[in-house]
Amino acid sequence: MPGTEEGTTTRRTFIAGAALVSVLPLAPARATPEAMAAAIKEVVGDNAIREGRVTLDLPPLIENGNAVPLTVSVDSPMSEADHIKAIHVFNEKNPQPHVFDARLGPRNGKAVVATRIKLGDSQKIVAIAETSKGEFFSASADVIVTLAACLEDLT
Repeated sequence: MPGTEEGTTTRRTFIAGAALVSVLPLAPARATPEAMAAAIKEVVGDNAIREGRVTLDLPPLIENGNAVPLTVSVDSPMSEADHIKAIHVFNEKNPQPHVFDARLGPRNGKAVVATRIKLGDSQKIVAIAETSKGEFFSASADVIVTLAACLEDLT
């Protein structure tokens, strides 16, 4: 019955428990280099990944990790017979190691993707291009972040 002592106690217990959970310090979820390697393996399988053809452009030193400019370009004729099917980007310390996939086709004309990403810490970024022939090419860059995104203390 609403308003009974039993109902009030249950609400109080719930509110007190919720307040306790909200003030407990939680360790931020982070990917690891191993998690990044596993995410890359999910995309490429057992195929070889070769260096080259991919250019990963992002600043080596970032003051604020909330909006890091990133451009990936791939040397490709972008013809029907030989084009870039996808560009995959990975990181080793953000909460999720697989940042994004961009799907492309010969009508794109150029294999270039530009965006901004959040970085939770200084880390390695890896870009992998997947060709229409089933080949994989990569480039990587180390980025130093002085003010991390995703992990800022809001207290």
